[in-house]
Parts: sequence; structure tokens; C-alpha cells
Amino acid sequence: MGKFVIDKTKNGGVKFNLLAGNGEIIATSEVYNSKAACKNGIQSVIRNAGSEIEDQTEKDFTVLKNPKYEIYKDKKGEFRYRLKASNGQIIAVGEGYSSLAAVKNGVASIKKNAVPDVKIVDQTVEEK
Repeated sequence: MGKFVIDKTKNGGVKFNLLAGNGEIIATSEVYNSKAACKNGIQSVIRNAGSEIEDQTEKDFTVLKNPKYEIYKDKKGEFRYRLKASNGQIIAVGEGYSSLAAVKNGVASIKKNAVPDVKIVDQTVEEK
């Protein structure tokens, strides 16, 4: 089973990564100003993980209402996704994938791992 890991960033913010059961990062958040906001972001991913996919690589694709996953090609030609909440805010993004099938597998992994009882590990706590 996967887990969310909360960590500090170099600039003093807080972000999360969603890791699959094999430890691979499958989703990353924006940088938040507080741990509370980061935890709200995790809950938003959990709530919206089951959303449909809008494949923007298709010609004449159908625009879906939020929440949704948007699959697109970046400037390097890699396939990427972003998960948008019902308000249209991006709440998680994925790495670049070499194929459409691989990026869709990444989305499927989020749907499988971002479940209500997922483990949340807080790595921002300082060790003494």
C-alpha cells in the first residue's frame, strides 16, 4: 500500500509526495506555507483521486468538469498528468512518462493508493 510523505522544502515550505507500495513517487504537491495547508492538500487528493481523465493529447478531446486528471504532453514531448480539484486548482502532478500507457498507469496508481485509510508520514518533525 502507498503512503503520503510530508517534508520540508529548501525554501522553508512544506510539500507532500504520494509513494506507491514500491516506494516510487507517483504524485507531488505544490509547496505550501504551512503543514495544515499541506494536510488539506492530501485530503483533497484523497477526495478527488477517483476523478475521470481528460486526455488532452487526443485531437478534439472532450473537456471535462473539475475535478479531473489532465493528461498532456510537455515541451520535451513527455506525457504528464495533473490532478485538479473541483475549484480548478492543481493539487498534484506527476513526473514525465515516455508513453501514454505509462502515464495512465501512473494515474491508476494514484487511484489505487490515495485511499481514505492511506498512511501519512510526517518527516517535518525535527529529531533531537
